[in-house]
Amino acid sequence: MPAYPPSGQGHQGYQDPFSDRHSPRPPHGNPLNASDPRLVYGQAPSAQTPSQQQQRPTGYALHDNPSYATSMQTLPTGSSYSLAGGKEFYDDGVYPDEDTESKTPLRSEFGVGHGVQGGYDPDQPLYAPGGYSPHPAGSYSAQSAYSQGSRLLSRKETSAEAWKQRQRINPKRAQTKKVKLTQGNYIVEHPVPTAVRNANLSSGSRGGPTEFSHLRYTAATCDPNDFTAENGYSLRASSYGRETDLLVCITAYNENKILLARTLHGLMLNIRDMCKGKWSEFRKKAERGGVEGGKQGEAWKRIVVCLVFDGIDPADKNTLDVLATIGVYQDGIMQKSVDGKETVAHIFEYTSQLSVSPKPALVEPHPNDPNNLVPVQMIFCLKQKNAKKINSHRWLFNAIGRHLKPDVVCLLDAGTKPGKRSIYYLWEAFHHDKHLGGAAGEIHVMLGKGGRKLLNPLIAAQNFEYKMSNVLDKPTESAFGYVAVLPGAFSAYRFTAIQGRPLNQYFHGDGTLAARLGPKGTDGMTIWMKNMFLAEDRILCFELVAKANESWVLGYVKPAKGETDAPETAAELIGQRRRWLNGSFAAGVYSLVHFGRYYKSNHGILRLFFLHIQAIYNTINLIMSWFAVANYYLTFSIIITIVGTSLRSPNDIAGGDPDTIKCWSGSFLQDDSGNSFDWLALVNWLFQVIYLMFLALQVILALGNRPKAEKLTYTISIAVFAFFSLYLIFCTVILTIKAFCPIGSILAKNSGSSINVFLGSTYGPIFAGIAGTFGVYIVSSLLYLEPWHLLHSMPQFLLIAPSFTNILNIYAFCNLHDVSWGTKGSDKVDTLPAAQSKKDGEEKVVETHEKVQEDIDLGFKATVLRAVEPFVEEEEVVTPTMDDRNKTFRTRFICVWLFMNACLALAITRLGSSARSRYFQAILWTTFGLSTIRLLGMLWFLVGEWVFRAARFCARGRR
Repeated sequence: MPAYPPSGQGHQGYQDPFSDRHSPRPPHGNPLNASDPRLVYGQAPSAQTPSQQQQRPTGYALHDNPSYATSMQTLPTGSSYSLAGGKEFYDDGVYPDEDTESKTPLRSEFGVGHGVQGGYDPDQPLYAPGGYSPHPAGSYSAQSAYSQGSRLLSRKETSAEAWKQRQRINPKRAQTKKVKLTQGNYIVEHPVPTAVRNANLSSGSRGGPTEFSHLRYTAATCDPNDFTAENGYSLRASSYGRETDLLVCITAYNENKILLARTLHGLMLNIRDMCKGKWSEFRKKAERGGVEGGKQGEAWKRIVVCLVFDGIDPADKNTLDVLATIGVYQDGIMQKSVDGKETVAHIFEYTSQLSVSPKPALVEPHPNDPNNLVPVQMIFCLKQKNAKKINSHRWLFNAIGRHLKPDVVCLLDAGTKPGKRSIYYLWEAFHHDKHLGGAAGEIHVMLGKGGRKLLNPLIAAQNFEYKMSNVLDKPTESAFGYVAVLPGAFSAYRFTAIQGRPLNQYFHGDGTLAARLGPKGTDGMTIWMKNMFLAEDRILCFELVAKANESWVLGYVKPAKGETDAPETAAELIGQRRRWLNGSFAAGVYSLVHFGRYYKSNHGILRLFFLHIQAIYNTINLIMSWFAVANYYLTFSIIITIVGTSLRSPNDIAGGDPDTIKCWSGSFLQDDSGNSFDWLALVNWLFQVIYLMFLALQVILALGNRPKAEKLTYTISIAVFAFFSLYLIFCTVILTIKAFCPIGSILAKNSGSSINVFLGSTYGPIFAGIAGTFGVYIVSSLLYLEPWHLLHSMPQFLLIAPSFTNILNIYAFCNLHDVSWGTKGSDKVDTLPAAQSKKDGEEKVVETHEKVQEDIDLGFKATVLRAVEPFVEEEEVVTPTMDDRNKTFRTRFICVWLFMNACLALAITRLGSSARSRYFQAILWTTFGLSTIRLLGMLWFLVGEWVFRAARFCARGRR
């Protein structure tokens, strides 16, 4: 065997990352040069004699000469790779743990990075162990055959022809395989690429007979409810007799590969910590029992990760490259039908220790490395047609969950990055509380490196909104025992708790069940009910807590954190919040109307008492949100009018108190005679008119325009409302200062009785308004030990808050009719082959073409190149469909809503100043009361958490 050339010698600094370090190297420059006439990308090697094929090493055969073939025996460590620009890094196989400080010059974001000799170039992609640059310096040009082929398939292709190219198998190069049908079901195992197999076997993990060597594929031709063992379907984990403690599901629609990699890689790091950490109760529990999970180091066998993609057509094909890179997907093996029965879902199963980080970079295991990822049992369910997220959850709970019977099911959206140990904290909450039926962690906004995204005021405003929800709303609802919504982006449920009515009611919103459910399905629903199922997770939460003869509660797990992207433009934000606002409003009404269902549960008297308090609290919140548009305008109008009038004519202030008149006197605007022109009154009147005009504009835009088509108009509207908010804050500060100016003399007149002063004058409502907003925000954030959002996000929130009410609410209600149901066809499905069985003795078999190992390995290299190449995001425009009958309902609904708000606004403005003041005082006291409830709830939650931590600390001390 030829001597192994040193780095940079013989092959110009390039080394195939999938080769054996002792395999032959070509004696001249890089063999992947585009000018080499022997290189044919995307095609199988030329036909050769059997003797030649036997002599050729297993792996990528890129040349007619066998000596140029690259072996695929191992994914190497201790190898030198080159990045574009000549920078070189050394793969020593050592990975710093996420919990410890890295000893390498550069630490990867996910704790599996490399040291980079000579510094790190942020303009170049970083490739983790096993990764490599698609364009190594000094090896081949950017126009090489590999880079051309990579670009050809790297973007999200919409043509059926591009998809057909991916699924094509050359029958002349393939081998014929007979697949025996199992009760008429097409279930087959295909060999994985040699590199994937060897990488997963290198760690020494013990698995099933073909768990690391073969990818299992099932063409499910049934409804999720019929995916049962009785019908001949099975899953690897259950067939191995394993018990599943935790099932984690990642749902995806059209998310790009970076979003998927962010979620999947973060999840695999969490699973590694759960299964390896000495502190992990999950590891200790797994090692105590179970059919296979009772052995040391095999806690991973009690965790299953399921990815559910909502349709072939909308799926970003880059994400399939990522999944193929880790071994859980292959092109060319799907069947569109089996004996004429259309495939509903394509199910792939594989256990892998490989991962792709969001760099993107390939992450691989190394022998005897304690920081390796653990094997992860993966199920990839690729639905043939788009049928919405609720149908994806039906595949999870009714099909996959029925086989695995997990204790806890965790839900993640593609793009949500689970934080350090966050999955463990969710599981731990269920482990220690037998009454916990569901839980949610803290979702916070991704702010970018150094918080640079905070420069966008929309991101900062959303960040403040998320943080205050996590600081006030979620802890308060957790203290009551009923969290109104466990977001599907990051939440968990006890599998036994949601069985029965909770899931049955939840799946009424699945359009694919319309024919089976009849009037109770989507075809028989009113538009109001359809909107309710836009927030189907809220329905599931209510049904879980109200489940008959049970006493399940929902909780908030503070240490479990998930990071997600927030919309960065007005159009994206409006589109997102439409579904949230309409769904949450309808679901909120549903939970209040069906409140009596709590009496059929087994909740104790104390719990029912708190649920009653929460229902009253939710009712008031619902009323406040219904009249939010009118109340915000009234607040703006009343405050600027009071300030303008008081500054011009202090002697006309109600009550005529000399001390109060003295405090308001002395302004350059003062004119008690009334001879000068009142320009401030004119400005205030113009502001009110412009305010109302922009409100009307929002209705017009919402009724007839798509946000993406009116980006500039919506941006201007947000800017205008932000200016009005700034002006309102300025007037409020003046009003507060002037109002508290004579407080000393007034207290002296009332013999120092501050209570009488605050309750019997205008000071109390003003104080309540300030304490109920700014005061509660500041105090609760300080108690939570997370006050930083007050500094970098609160100012932007105060400016954007009017737009949340005036733009988002109006658009949401004006598009109440916009509910899409049913499935969409796909031209890509037609390009897939159809499995047709025939008799083979007494059994039915399907003859199919399977790639030879050599071709699998050759295609895999091109797949990895596409998976790790830099990502360029492409903007897509989605056109919604409309229904005339729903539009009619929408118009009537909006008329009632706007009419009631307008009547309230006109009625209050026509009242005298004294009556208006009393109304304004009532609004402020109501705000104070609601905020106080949230604060008390948060305090109760913190006390409970401290008690739990103390008890656990004492328990550990006794052990």
